Amino acid sequence: MLVGELMTTDVVTCPEDATLRVAVGKVLEHGVGSVVLTSETDNPTGIVTETDALRAGYRTDRSFSEIRVDELSHGAVITASPDETVQHVARRMAAEGVKKVPVMDGVDLLGVVTLTDIVWHLSDIRSEAAEIAEMGSEWGPR
Repeated sequence: MLVGELMTTDVVTCPEDATLRVAVGKVLEHGVGSVVLTSETDNPTGIVTETDALRAGYRTDRSFSEIRVDELSHGAVITASPDETVQHVARRMAAEGVKKVPVMDGVDLLGVVTLTDIVWHLSDIRSEAAEIAEMGSEWGPR
């Protein structure tokens, strides 16, 4: 299964220079678990999750209006392309310790794939893998 088949295409974004209050407002308004931070040229520069917001509020003891989302940045954004296999991206997510990955086509943000998306489609992924393995045994050396 390819990332493009299960990614969420309704991506909620937030400018990288916004406050945490703005980002959390978007999370609540859209009922999502994160927002993708974008630069002035709409390139993803980070992700802010619900956990990031809680952690920032707790650790800094500052109002969300006083915290800029770019202060929460974790460095380079891990991205995927829509034609990558879900298995490949899932391995990268595990290795990098991330649960949400923006899906890019060159410089265009197409969607987001999350650990939840993968879990919801796990039975489909397993069925597809079994079908591929079966086809390989039919075509393999005898």
